[in-house]
Amino acid sequence: MKSLAGKIAVVTGGGRDIGRQICIKLAAEGASVVVNYNSSAAGAEETVKQIVAADGKAVAVQADVTSWTEAQKLPAAAAEHFGGKVDVLVNNAGGLIARKRMHEMDEAFWDTVMNVNLKSMFLVTKAVLENMNDGGAIVNLASLAARDGGGGGAIAYSTSKGAALTFTRGLAKELKPRKIRVNAVSPGLIATTFHDTFTPDEVRTMVAAKTLAEREGTPEDVANAVLFLATDNSSYINGESIEINSGLYFI
Repeated sequence: MKSLAGKIAVVTGGGRDIGRQICIKLAAEGASVVVNYNSSAAGAEETVKQIVAADGKAVAVQADVTSWTEAQKLPAAAAEHFGGKVDVLVNNAGGLIARKRMHEMDEAFWDTVMNVNLKSMFLVTKAVLENMNDGGAIVNLASLAARDGGGGGAIAYSTSKGAALTFTRGLAKELKPRKIRVNAVSPGLIATTFHDTFTPDEVRTMVAAKTLAEREGTPEDVANAVLFLATDNSSYINGESIEINSGLYFI
């Protein structure tokens, strides 16, 4: 029997890269998936298309998850399209926005980064918890940057991801009575649009060579860990973060 058979999952930022692979993995294990997107409608529909082609169930739902009103669309979609409450939430939406050092940042930029990476996590989690089955699982996307401060111009981003780890631990304790587990994954250098946009090729090559695997990670590497944390295979893991960086943090 599939490990998520009969379950309903919500994944924010499911239109590409890591988010897409998470959706596909969850669906392959039997979950019906609400694929959230903000502006990448075509990407989200492609995610749904791939899931349906593999006999899975998914629906794309547009929502700006930095808005409370919009965040509430996601559990509502789970009820409307799949007839039940949410069992798995993956807070994947986020981004660097731009590389800016302290002297280059203004208040508006700082707020934007915090809204995308941290406020969205709070709002979606709050909305889903009101419509979530006890005994479920929440997986938050943090980052290696939460541990090492990130690369140049990533202070705002790394700060938001550090807060995501603290949010994960605090929420895990708070949800003990409901037996909802809360964990995180912290990817390092993963071959995604994120690094295509913000990291020079020569830097990627240098960093990849430092890892113990001597390569960049893949979205599938991250999605495999998320799937593990979303299922009962990780039933005794709570308030933790799986570091997905092939030893980069301690090298």
